[in-house]
Amino acid sequence: MNSQLRVYCDTAQLSDLRQFLESILKVTQLSEIEQHQVILAVEEVCANLIIHSHDCNSNEYIDLNVISSKALIVFEILDFGEGFNILEYQEPEISQVIKSKRKGGLGIILVKRIMDKIEFESFENKNICRLYKILNSK
Repeated sequence: MNSQLRVYCDTAQLSDLRQFLESILKVTQLSEIEQHQVILAVEEVCANLIIHSHDCNSNEYIDLNVISSKALIVFEILDFGEGFNILEYQEPEISQVIKSKRKGGLGIILVKRIMDKIEFESFENKNICRLYKILNSK
């Protein structure tokens, strides 16, 4: 099954993104907690793109393609902004984040822990981030 959503680069669009993801994930074998974790991961990547790569410019957009089978679901996030290679992200030491009382910077850590595989490719000004989640067969 394939589904698509275009999200304009306005943080108000994130509620539409959540609803879209909820409707897709509710028919999977994922538990309710796993569904919420996956939504959090996809939303984190999209929110970072909206805020950091596109400066909340609502004239720009991100395309989300969801490809699912019984065994796997893939979230393919395409944008045309400044590339951010999630794979090259250096995780901060949690103790240092707590000590400095810094807000933010932990979302990518969550994405890496929630998803089973992450791919990133960029060419010219097109960026594609793929987030893979293996579905439990119950």
